[in-house]
Amino acid sequence: MTKKPDNIVYNEEDGFNAKLLPYATTVGAPIIKIEDVVTWKTTGIQKVNKEIESKFNELKAEYNKLLEEYRWNDLIYNAKFSFEPVIGEIYYMYLDKNEKEFLSLIAPTQWKQKYLATLKLNSDRKWIVLDKSEEKEVEI
Repeated sequence: MTKKPDNIVYNEEDGFNAKLLPYATTVGAPIIKIEDVVTWKTTGIQKVNKEIESKFNELKAEYNKLLEEYRWNDLIYNAKFSFEPVIGEIYYMYLDKNEKEFLSLIAPTQWKQKYLATLKLNSDRKWIVLDKSEEKEVEI
């Protein structure tokens, strides 16, 4: 057996194939570097987290809006009124002397009652709050 240089990997008779190795086997072969993926991962994590947080905040805001709509509709449907509301008409909610909510056709400029909100009934029979008093906030 002849002496072979140490800086070259040879194919031996035992089936060893230098071409299949994941690293360079000669001095002239290109350098194989393991890439530093930590920076790439960190950037990716930050971008994904920011996107998820943004989507979460959008959903949270939408949820809070839906919850406020529910609370107002619950409040209005439980208020006192002695007429059948017409879809598309404007109504006003007030507090009576017993601090109970009631619905009226009379605008706040036409009398002195404790005004809560201006409302409109849509075709889905959902009350839309057009204007509300600073004093009345439904709890979310």
